[in-house]
Amino acid sequence: SQSLRPYLQCVRSSLTAALTLSNFASQTTERHNVPEIEAQTSPEVLLTPLTIARNENERVLIEPSINSVRISIKIKQADEIENILVHKFTRFLTQRQSFFILRRKPIPVSDAGGTARLDVAAAPPPSGAFQLSPHGRLSSLDFWTTGLTRGLDAAQGYDISFLITNFHTEEMLKHKLVDFIIEFQEEVDKEISEMKLFLNARARFVAESFLTPM
Repeated sequence: SQSLRPYLQCVRSSLTAALTLSNFASQTTERHNVPEIEAQTSPEVLLTPLTIARNENERVLIEPSINSVRISIKIKQADEIENILVHKFTRFLTQRQSFFILRRKPIPVSDAGGTARLDVAAAPPPSGAFQLSPHGRLSSLDFWTTGLTRGLDAAQGYDISFLITNFHTEEMLKHKLVDFIIEFQEEVDKEISEMKLFLNARARFVAESFLTPM
């Protein structure tokens, strides 16, 4: 969508800059390399988080550090049905085994304090299905097996979080990692909309069958 392009372009530029990662040993534990954005033990290696918001219901939180980046996505949810669908959708993704850039639990809004905020107006995205291979290549396979995480309730925070470390950027193609995040944002709304249409059609059929005189 043309109206979605400024929002996604802003996310792409910010992600590309944030994914400049290096192999950095822990300053508190000898001979260990841990994602500093998760450990939160060395404030000097944490960079300023950035929130890119399309509107109050759709936004991306990027939390960079010297050796890792945490990306959290709030999926658009217009009503209670979409809230349930997003929760079930992300929960299903969590139960899969083929995850590469995975954080098991998304970030609540309360944990994202002190972030810079950028509001970008945009429109609903199109559809598709995709998968990220270990080499950072996208394919037209079903995207249920990609590295995503389960969702919290819409009122609690972000629905899906990614954790990309310097090891991921060494093993995968950096620009393909960015492409994957952008493509996921383009496709996820359409997937939820299609589920909602299917659910409504099935409910209508059941109601008509129930109310039809024998």
